[in-house]
Amino acid sequence: MIVICEKCGEKYRIDPAKIPGKRAAFKCKSCSHTITVLKPEEGSLNSFKPPPVIGVTGTSKEKPKEKPTAKRPVKKGETGRSRTIERIKRKPKSVGLRAKMAFLFVLIPIILIAGGGMLYLRQLDVLASDITNVTSSAVKQMAEGVIKENAIAVAKQCKLYLMNHPMLNKEKYNNDVDFRKIAVQKVGKSGYTALYELPDANGVWRTWAHANSKIIGIDMSKLKKPLGKNFPGFWRIFTGVKKGRESKGYYTWQDADGRMRDKFMVCTPVEGTRYIIASTTYIDEFIKPVIAMSKHAKEFFQNTRNIVFSIMAATLLLTITIVSIYGNRITGRIKSLTDVADRISVGELDAEIEIKSKDEIGDLAEAIGRMQDSIRLSIERLRRRR
Repeated sequence: MIVICEKCGEKYRIDPAKIPGKRAAFKCKSCSHTITVLKPEEGSLNSFKPPPVIGVTGTSKEKPKEKPTAKRPVKKGETGRSRTIERIKRKPKSVGLRAKMAFLFVLIPIILIAGGGMLYLRQLDVLASDITNVTSSAVKQMAEGVIKENAIAVAKQCKLYLMNHPMLNKEKYNNDVDFRKIAVQKVGKSGYTALYELPDANGVWRTWAHANSKIIGIDMSKLKKPLGKNFPGFWRIFTGVKKGRESKGYYTWQDADGRMRDKFMVCTPVEGTRYIIASTTYIDEFIKPVIAMSKHAKEFFQNTRNIVFSIMAATLLLTITIVSIYGNRITGRIKSLTDVADRISVGELDAEIEIKSKDEIGDLAEAIGRMQDSIRLSIERLRRRR
């Protein structure tokens, strides 16, 4: 029969035939609580009754005649009577079903979804950056080509005009309306062309046609003071036309409002003369649409990122909710079946099985019910034989 400690619930299997006298007592090995065992009457052994769950309140002062003690299994070569009390050992519990379901159906999917979402966002950001960079580079090259073609065209026009007006003095280039219209032309939205001369015998560079009449005929190196730190870049391109070659490049210019912006300038010699045509303008005037597109791409990326994060958060919340509800239902059914099986194991063959689902748990409940009926019939047959 099965005896259960009232204090800690530990179970012991005891052979009633080996209990001397009418009762015996022993201490629980788990909590040291004293357990009193009453030996069943001999007639009751022939008829089935659920094994009693016996415990001691500790108030009885009657001393048992003999205290059976639980002994370890008899090993090979040892002697002695076999133990009368067998302790039922429970296997230590491992990770629960809920924890496994949370790991398999929540943690792993969320990690995969998060990883995929972050990879998608990263690739989207890289794609947007690449498109913006490639487009910006292409537009800049196109703008540089436009500025260069403008310089070449103005240089050819100036050559033709000077050939047809050999008596025109250079000091009057900027005052000659027709020549000034040819030499000083608009480039882009705010840029322009200008005509200047190679250095004289004293190494002085002078401009003879320009949108700003204040610098006509002056030593251009004197612009170092007003241009400040921007002068070296400008001067490198301005003086790079020595030996009749073309010069071009970027330099920084400060606007009247104090903004620093990049300019691109191409200096092309006027063939057969000592004059140079400089064509310059702000490069951002050509790439403004690309800058606007880049800004729009960043906004689109941020909106997409927010949407992806929202979807991931909603998926996480929904997954946790579903797994929690369904996991509680499954574990609740399993615990109910475990409780019924435990009650059957101690002889409660009338324990009712309430689970009637049509899944695998329902099949398990039906199997336990059939086992319960089979045990009951076996006991009834045994009773009839005796």
